[in-house]
Amino acid sequence: MVSIEQYGEFETSWCPGCGNFSIVKSLKKALTELDLAPHEVMVSAGIGQAAKTPHYMNCHMFNGLHGRSLPVAQGMKMANPEMTVICESGDGCSYGEGGNHFLAAIRRNLDITLLVHNNQIYGLTKGQASPTTVRGMVTKTQPDGAPSEGFNPITVAVAMKAGFVARAFSGEPDHLVETIKAAVNHKGFSLVDILQPCVSFNKVNTFAWYKERSYILEGHDTRDWCGAMEKADEFDEKIPLGIIYQNGRQPFSNVGQLATQSYNKDDLKAVLQSYR
Repeated sequence: MVSIEQYGEFETSWCPGCGNFSIVKSLKKALTELDLAPHEVMVSAGIGQAAKTPHYMNCHMFNGLHGRSLPVAQGMKMANPEMTVICESGDGCSYGEGGNHFLAAIRRNLDITLLVHNNQIYGLTKGQASPTTVRGMVTKTQPDGAPSEGFNPITVAVAMKAGFVARAFSGEPDHLVETIKAAVNHKGFSLVDILQPCVSFNKVNTFAWYKERSYILEGHDTRDWCGAMEKADEFDEKIPLGIIYQNGRQPFSNVGQLATQSYNKDDLKAVLQSYR
């Protein structure tokens, strides 16, 4: 039986009160309850405060470039399909620099889980507007207010009929654990957008702000695409938490397992020389 202690305890560089603490604890608990040992899990991350998460977990991990956590995660899964692969990063990394990879991953539908720490701000680089920052919010680089509409990843993912689309909140850890477990168990691409207060640089979307507005969905038909689109678009006075949409799309899978296959060095050399 796997214990949460196997995933380790680490000193972090996050600010006291940061929502990331709850997320990494919930992720470890979810993996433990799924009885997944550290050697069975790979975590891919990009760059940012959220992307430090795998540094604080005892499991296989890789930090890619900013916005490039998804390509690495997909490569991991294709090389070793038996591994549970989790991709995680912040809203800027996942929806800004990595926005095109986000769209491609939904289309490709590999069996990976994307956890996005969404604090609606760039935290590592000290408070610039991110893709999910609401229009009009004043930041260090937008003193007159962010001029662009905030990106709604849930609406985009549901519109593209992603296999599993959910939203969670770091302030609801029990619900977050169950949502992560459901995402990992889903066969295909899974998105969990996690509302996560940034206590240092986002004074608008605070813990209290999310707590006041968010509510856990009950009686929602996750297979109803039209109903899911309505819930996906709900983000202001009320913010639904839970599985917004889910379908049974066939996940992309490669034939064989690259991680255990042998190769002939002479054949590889011949291929490389053919490019001269």
